[in-house]
Amino acid sequence: MEQYHGTTILGVKKDGKTVIAGDGQVSLGNTVIKPNATKVRRIGSEGKVIGGFAGATADAFTLFERLEKKLEASNNKLMRAAVELAKDWRTDKYLRNLEAMMIVADEDTMLVITGNGDVLEPEGGITAIGSGGNYALAAARALADYENDPEVLAKRAMKIAADVCVFTNGNLTIETV
Repeated sequence: MEQYHGTTILGVKKDGKTVIAGDGQVSLGNTVIKPNATKVRRIGSEGKVIGGFAGATADAFTLFERLEKKLEASNNKLMRAAVELAKDWRTDKYLRNLEAMMIVADEDTMLVITGNGDVLEPEGGITAIGSGGNYALAAARALADYENDPEVLAKRAMKIAADVCVFTNGNLTIETV
């Protein structure tokens, strides 16, 4: 069975503003199945947390729902909710099989959460995941000294990733906190 590919998610935190950008492409083998998927969204009842995912869509939405519940239980403290989600993800028999990664952020913190139990806070305020993630990460790091607006920086880096990675396109979804 062929694998679904095609996600680039980029997080940029700079000058008190955090942006998560995601492309819209979903591919099956060498075929683009959907060019305008939404992989970035607001999370939680107050909408003060944003997140983007790479991996299996159903798995990612399951994780978003779990994170929302953890946010409610932790009084909207993102770090605590992320650590609790990572613990469950690593130890729960059902969750352990989910194949996805997430970048999540609030006004203070940006994190990468993985199924290995990792909760990583990126150094330098830039991180990326997905098949085009390394292209976007490299572009964003190169642009960071020359572009102060994190949203402009994210858009430019994602364009570069889309020009290089065949599993990434220029249909962006961007959320900011």
